[in-house]
Amino acid sequence: MIKSNFNLKLFLLIKICIIYLIICLESYADDSSAQKNMVVIGSDDAFVKIKVFSSLTCPHCANFHIKVVSEIKKEYIKSGKVQLIFIDFPLDQAAFNASKLLHCLDKKKQITFLDTIYETQNVWTNGSNIDDINKNLKKIVKNLGISSVQFDKCLIDEVISDKILNDRIEANKKYSINSTPTIIINEKKLEGSASFKNIKKKIEKLI
Repeated sequence: MIKSNFNLKLFLLIKICIIYLIICLESYADDSSAQKNMVVIGSDDAFVKIKVFSSLTCPHCANFHIKVVSEIKKEYIKSGKVQLIFIDFPLDQAAFNASKLLHCLDKKKQITFLDTIYETQNVWTNGSNIDDINKNLKKIVKNLGISSVQFDKCLIDEVISDKILNDRIEANKKYSINSTPTIIINEKKLEGSASFKNIKKKIEKLI
């Protein structure tokens, strides 16, 4: 009888462990699948993973990308210590449209697009209405291989639109984002200035 009870407990324990393992694997698969749809630079094996939630029309985001991201690339990306994950958090229609175009591009061209979109932010956002801004965006992506027809199709692509909006909703739920850029380092929101100096301190503590 004692042996029977022991076998039953062992069986239940093994079953619980298997269920837990399945849940963990499904969670990992969901995270991996979600990350495939994001713009990522750096090794998947990096000790530090930095999520950057930004709006492409946000001047602070442009400043962060031009000044801080470039420093992180130089010091930590090439060495494999840090991975950067860029996630859309559009704050207006122009940013939303630019984010759609980002995800219509080939993966290899997405970082170039982000670099260009931030470096020329003052130019392409200069328009009296959304149609003017779209014309400016069309010129930028033309150089990256998106034709006028592809441009128009991209802006009405419901799959891409839903993905961007869902990412924004999930980010709000998980991280309570109320401004951009918001920086998450190993799942912890960065407090204080989003300067390279501040981020470097956080990175150095983790590697």
